[in-house]
Amino acid sequence: MSKKIAAQKKSGPTEQATVIAAHGRHYLVQAKGIKLHCVTRGKKSDVAVGDIVEYQLTSANQGVIETIVPRSTLLYRSDQYKSKMLAANLTQLIIVVATEPSFSDDLISRALVASESSGIKAHIVLNKIDVATSLPKARERIALYASLGYPVHEVSVTAQAEATREKMLSLIQGQRTILIGQSGMGKSSLINLLIPDAEIATREISAALDTGKHTTTFTRLFQMAEYQDQATYVIDSPGFQEFGLHHLSEGMLERAFPEFQPHLGHCKFYNCHHHTEPGCTVLEALKRGEISQMRHDLFKQLVHEAAQTIGY
Repeated sequence: MSKKIAAQKKSGPTEQATVIAAHGRHYLVQAKGIKLHCVTRGKKSDVAVGDIVEYQLTSANQGVIETIVPRSTLLYRSDQYKSKMLAANLTQLIIVVATEPSFSDDLISRALVASESSGIKAHIVLNKIDVATSLPKARERIALYASLGYPVHEVSVTAQAEATREKMLSLIQGQRTILIGQSGMGKSSLINLLIPDAEIATREISAALDTGKHTTTFTRLFQMAEYQDQATYVIDSPGFQEFGLHHLSEGMLERAFPEFQPHLGHCKFYNCHHHTEPGCTVLEALKRGEISQMRHDLFKQLVHEAAQTIGY
């Protein structure tokens, strides 16, 4: 991703700000106690929510983004046609699932692969644990991810609001966090629990970006009080059903599955694809039950997707 926005930079002083919302080529940035509506030069933009940018004022409350400060991390998804940046400079990803409605294992696993490849710590939050009839099955499905080392946190926004709030606050303090999840999982309820004025802030952001009725289609960043001199913010992303990882190579994909790690480099063939090759230590681990069939199937699917090119 290019860090330079403009080939010809206007003269004049620049200031730094954090991008807190994005809609098309329009951005809302937080700068020294004020919010500014900013645009980029030219038609193409690669600015993400969470980016630290340098901007120039063009009026009292508007500016132009000139440069993106080098990022520590970038989380994005892609297919063979396009990519969609989710957020920059994250330290952790929280995947919100629930006892009901049923959640997608495919989406969870893809989000975990994205976090591994981006160097972002991943957590899973299981919401609605008060729904006793669905809890055992949900726990059984989540156990796979817990066995891989991903922390799982059980909460109930409706039945245990205060305990949930305390648990979530301890999780996000001093972190730069994005929450993702399918619709119905309770992600918005968690956001509102952590940030009581989130809905008001969202309406203000929508008005500032002139998004009108599209109030739920943009990613937004909520800044919270610093924790031990560390910035704390939470990013809420729009719900999505697919998480493409077309940008990851086969080598990047195999390293993004933690259960593959002990076996990589020990296959009979140095260029083993871990599909059907003889002497493959990953396939041997699969037969022994050390790697789940679902996860190995996903690996093969992701490799297949990454190999697809646009046909003309």
